[in-house]
Amino acid sequence: MSKLLSRIAGLFSSRSISGIDKTGNRYFARKEEIDGIVKEKRWVIFKGEEDPTTIPVEWICWLNGQRKRAPTPEEMMELEVRRERVRLNVELLKKEEVEKRAKEGPAHKVKAGGPDLKSFIRKFPSSEADKAEEVSGARDDERSKETEAGKAKEEPSPESSEPTGSGASFKPGAWQPPT
Repeated sequence: MSKLLSRIAGLFSSRSISGIDKTGNRYFARKEEIDGIVKEKRWVIFKGEEDPTTIPVEWICWLNGQRKRAPTPEEMMELEVRRERVRLNVELLKKEEVEKRAKEGPAHKVKAGGPDLKSFIRKFPSSEADKAEEVSGARDDERSKETEAGKAKEEPSPESSEPTGSGASFKPGAWQPPT
């Protein structure tokens, strides 16, 4: 009980005011010794309703110990001017963006389905890969014709090192690469 009373008495006697913010919140600090270690305790007394969102960032940093010194009134004024300048710049940028979009009009809108990749690929000149793809496409056509003809004749087709078949005739794991 005496320990509690001494803490309450110490709260009022050894506290020192560190500063006041623009909303009237008062910030205090006191040094207390706990087990031979001197620690600084910091706290705020709100003016009016206790709303932690009204505490400026600089004071929050000081309360959490991220700043060693409390912010000065001059520093708070400079930071307030800088925040106002940034806010005005953001408004100006938003207005410019709206004007830019209005000038561009509806022609700038992107398709909902996404880009057309086939038309994108057609823009590039033919390469060796395209030629190889065309050749392999022709081989696939020939194989499908051969398999259709083979089904009609009911004769077994000769084994080849190339994979054949598609759709219903496909058997996973049946083809092995040539060795």
